[in-house]
Amino acid sequence: MEISFIGAGNLAWHLAPALENAGHHINEVYSRQLQHARQLVSNLYDAHTHSELNFADSPSTLFVLAVPDDALEDVCSRLVLPEQATLVHTSGSKSLQSLEQWMDIYSDVPVKTGVFYALQTFTKGQPFMAFEEIPLCIESTDKATEDALVQLGQDVSNIVYLITSEERRTLHVAAVLACNFTNHLLALAHDLTTQNGLEFDLLRPLITETFRKGLAVNNPANVQTGPARRNDLTTISDHLALLANQPKLAEIYQILTDSIRQYYGR
Repeated sequence: MEISFIGAGNLAWHLAPALENAGHHINEVYSRQLQHARQLVSNLYDAHTHSELNFADSPSTLFVLAVPDDALEDVCSRLVLPEQATLVHTSGSKSLQSLEQWMDIYSDVPVKTGVFYALQTFTKGQPFMAFEEIPLCIESTDKATEDALVQLGQDVSNIVYLITSEERRTLHVAAVLACNFTNHLLALAHDLTTQNGLEFDLLRPLITETFRKGLAVNNPANVQTGPARRNDLTTISDHLALLANQPKLAEIYQILTDSIRQYYGR
């Protein structure tokens, strides 16, 4: 498949090479910051940078929107595609209907639309990720487009699902809880230890075992431990006293403690 990327950030950094390695051809990469497009192109076989959003003469048939959610409509409003092109967004939270509506409003030619959402955390500049075990969530209202996107997904991943916009929205919220919030808690734990002259490395075995246990059972709730789980109010009170000079962190501790206690009927 002939493909162009609109956006050269975290997802594009990993997805574009994965598609090329699966036998597809990346023609062009557009980024508002040209240097970012150049960086991605340097990792591809013979792609080139594209300095504007006019792709009317592009040889590509698939255009991948890999831009932040809040930039999607603005990019769509300025995007010019060849007739009968397929445009997909990669957002976890934006609906397919939104993309269809934007194309109806802004495009002068018929455009097929879809969703190609990779359920994973990506960081630009990191070693390229293997996509075989990354879930890909596909959606389109057009059966031929859906079939083509499913095949594209299966070319790079062993886990491909047809997911509706509402299901994907729920998955995205769950992903934020499991990934983004968890990582932020790790960052807070890092700051708390290092600010008090302790090595964050002391927590690494605990963190590793926590994730191992949580992923080894059907429901992580079955292996929950800690003072909130055992309703140890004395320890909880002591921890909150320790955090008295850090009210934001104390608030997070209290909210999560209350959530755990309520979850287990305390």
